[in-house]
Amino acid sequence: MARDVRAKRIYDPPEDTDGYRVLIDHIWPRGVSRERAKLDEWAKELAPSDELRKWFDHDPARFAEFRARYRVELTAQSERLGDLRRQAASGPLTILYAARDEEHNNAVVLTERLRDG
Repeated sequence: MARDVRAKRIYDPPEDTDGYRVLIDHIWPRGVSRERAKLDEWAKELAPSDELRKWFDHDPARFAEFRARYRVELTAQSERLGDLRRQAASGPLTILYAARDEEHNNAVVLTERLRDG
């Protein structure tokens, strides 16, 4: 089953090709109105724990360990991941995040996890 799953900053303008748009941060991003966000869903429960997020502190040197720990946390969300996989099987799924670093963030990890199955 092909899955079109991608990650995108919430500050980037929404596009028709985004498909189903899901924000996965605990906190609403600054300066983005709900209208501008054009979300289909805000899945706060899929964000990393506060403890993990604070430990990572967006340090690229810690990303490999962050990825491993976050993937472990995501195992408790198997039902939600299944819902998103089914959504991605029926059309594009865009995972939205607020972090500045586009390569080292929770959306990158979640996108990989959804594609992996």
